[in-house]
Amino acid sequence: MNVLIIGGGGFIGRKVAHQLAQRKTLRGQEITRLTLADIATPEPIEAPFPVETAACDITDRAQVDGMIAGDTDVIFHFAAVVSSHAEAEFDDGMQVNLYGTLNVLERCRALGTAPVVVFTSSLAVFGGEVPDPITDHTIPNPQTSYGTQKAIGEFLVNDYSRKGFIDGRGFRLPTISVRPGKPNRAASSFMSSIIREPLNGQEAICPVDESQEHFYLSPRRCVENLIKGAELDAADLGQQRCMTMPGQRLSIRQMIDALTNVAGPEPAKLIKWEGDEDIASIVRGWRYDYRTEKARALGLEADDGFEENVRFYIEDDQPAA
Repeated sequence: MNVLIIGGGGFIGRKVAHQLAQRKTLRGQEITRLTLADIATPEPIEAPFPVETAACDITDRAQVDGMIAGDTDVIFHFAAVVSSHAEAEFDDGMQVNLYGTLNVLERCRALGTAPVVVFTSSLAVFGGEVPDPITDHTIPNPQTSYGTQKAIGEFLVNDYSRKGFIDGRGFRLPTISVRPGKPNRAASSFMSSIIREPLNGQEAICPVDESQEHFYLSPRRCVENLIKGAELDAADLGQQRCMTMPGQRLSIRQMIDALTNVAGPEPAKLIKWEGDEDIASIVRGWRYDYRTEKARALGLEADDGFEENVRFYIEDDQPAA
């Protein structure tokens, strides 16, 4: 079983890699090679099987062709330009999120081996004039360039699977919180920083009102779900290969209360409330009431309360004092 992680230098990609190294198997077979690829060569990880690393710009078809070997069995496609970046830099989003994804799919089609492709999509494919709640049958109606690019990716995954070019499956990720590391250009970045920084004794800025709701999942559960998703049988996916991953609907206030329940009252005192209309306008365009019956029926899971998200960050990712 040869596995490729595109976006293998990112935090989800590396967490999936480490989990595969612990499991040693995927889809009932022993992993014999793992390749981590990203725009810059990722750091290698320790594993009981060979691990290769490579730099690859997925906007360059020749580089993609060289990266995806003919004996690749499973591809995790995580590489993307995130929401605020894609909105501010339209060409960057189109090149990476749309044409980069197409390059990956076209390479798979050329191979003729129909590898399993796990595509990460986004809740940003929904929005506008569609009724709540969002269900498995809600039509995508993105209100951002990022959401549009991800929605097109979903349609391509479905069609390339229908044609037998790939065995695709796509998962719309809830906002992942609590993310480790530093803030990025995603509009949702503050939804981790308002928990992460206070836990580390640092001030954090919240740019939206505490009543703002959204849909969340921890990194640990996300990784578990992505690997489960890779192992699903094609027959169980049906004609719609893409689905929303389970999560929790929570307000900012509920998140902060969970932080206090786990870590006491002091961290929350480091959160400063400074409205940012650019961020708030993007977040207001997102939806937060999701019914994820299909994913749950297939065995994917949400966290059991946001206290779990906080504890998982402390256990898995908090820097040593």
